[in-house]
Amino acid sequence: MSSVSIRNIAIIAHVDHGKTTLVDQLLRQGGAFRENQQVAERIMDSMDLEREKGITIKAKNTSVHWHDAIINIVDTPGHADFGAEVERVMKMVDGVLLLVDAFDGPQAQTRFVLRKALQHGLKPIVVINKVDRENARPDWVHDKVLELFLELEANEEQFNAPFLYASARDGWASDRIDGPRENMDVMFETVMRHIPPPVVEEGTFRMLVSNIDWNDYVGRIAIGKVLSGEVSTGDTVYVIHRSGERVRLKITKVFEYAGTKTNDTGRAVAGDIVGLAGFEDIDIGETIAADESAEPLPFVDIDPPTIEMEFAVNDGPFAGRDGKLVTSRQIRDRLIREVKTNISISVRDAGEGGRFLVAARGGHANRSVG
Repeated sequence: MSSVSIRNIAIIAHVDHGKTTLVDQLLRQGGAFRENQQVAERIMDSMDLEREKGITIKAKNTSVHWHDAIINIVDTPGHADFGAEVERVMKMVDGVLLLVDAFDGPQAQTRFVLRKALQHGLKPIVVINKVDRENARPDWVHDKVLELFLELEANEEQFNAPFLYASARDGWASDRIDGPRENMDVMFETVMRHIPPPVVEEGTFRMLVSNIDWNDYVGRIAIGKVLSGEVSTGDTVYVIHRSGERVRLKITKVFEYAGTKTNDTGRAVAGDIVGLAGFEDIDIGETIAADESAEPLPFVDIDPPTIEMEFAVNDGPFAGRDGKLVTSRQIRDRLIREVKTNISISVRDAGEGGRFLVAARGGHANRSVG
């Protein structure tokens, strides 16, 4: 598929402004599910902790096929504690849907995520959500968003972002407050018209690893946007580690993200967001290239950790009775595995047997490691 038919967007918002519900509706109306298919609410929130707390923690990938186009969607966390997850997706997208509650207006975390997007030169589309509620004040919210754009020094193009009015819960969007309330077509059309197709660079295949996934059958999956060239299953590529080491290997699978599924597509072209398998050792921020002499791609600096906690084996009266990971080796293995897919934390030995110091960004320390 030509990059002209691809759009890569992130959805950013304050916690509980309806972001994950909006993704659910875009997937439904983009034909990701059969008409009679039963689908759980909050489709994109797959982690137990996310469903429990009702927030998004891990950035997720999916795509909607709308007419002849593919809209790749990254659902990002809205909370500043998960800033590293927000940072890494900025390299993959060309625009953002800024979702704002029609009563609350822009909040602290709206400001945090929007600043990151504007600094990366991304084009915004503003979606004022929940306008059907009794206490909604969309005109006031419209002005507050424009004030925020000025505060954050948006450029002229970003400041002139289109505004849409929506109810993600009821599945409609309009470009006017009093416009028709039928479906999400206006949102799809605005994305295709206002968000540019991905910039395709000249040359052979190159991709920056922006996220890591895991599959029991193929192991580690490197996720990112293909910047140039194309890649197919069976191709020989080189991983350029952050240490400078270059390792030659063969791609065993090429995955695309469609709806809630990960499909083996066999081939990916410049501009698309895909997952690649065939790696024993690869980390976020590293480069995959067809040319052994390729330069490593620049990586977004991640905000440093803000909190440190100590993890240790339970030595209390109930030691060994609660949970399955009860030895220091099991705890260490689980923490190291977390480091592989979460670049915002670091783990080091505390100097005593079975004790580990984990540094993270605020709420990351609350993520389950069991």
